[in-house]
Amino acid sequence: MRTTIDLDRDLLREAMQVYHVRSAKAAVNAALQAAVRQERRRRLRSLLGQINLDLDLAILEEWRNGR
Repeated sequence: MRTTIDLDRDLLREAMQVYHVRSAKAAVNAALQAAVRQERRRRLRSLLGQINLDLDLAILEEWRNGR
């Protein structure tokens, strides 16, 4: 997808160094991927202790075998 955005040149250069990429497009994509990954992890961490997974090995094996 093509779009036009105004980016901070110094920040873009730093992102290119951090992500070891040579193009602005690759730097922006890498930064977006990192931001999305970080947010997904934050959301998963917020669920810790809130989901009751009362499972044992027999149940997991049944699930694995499709029963």
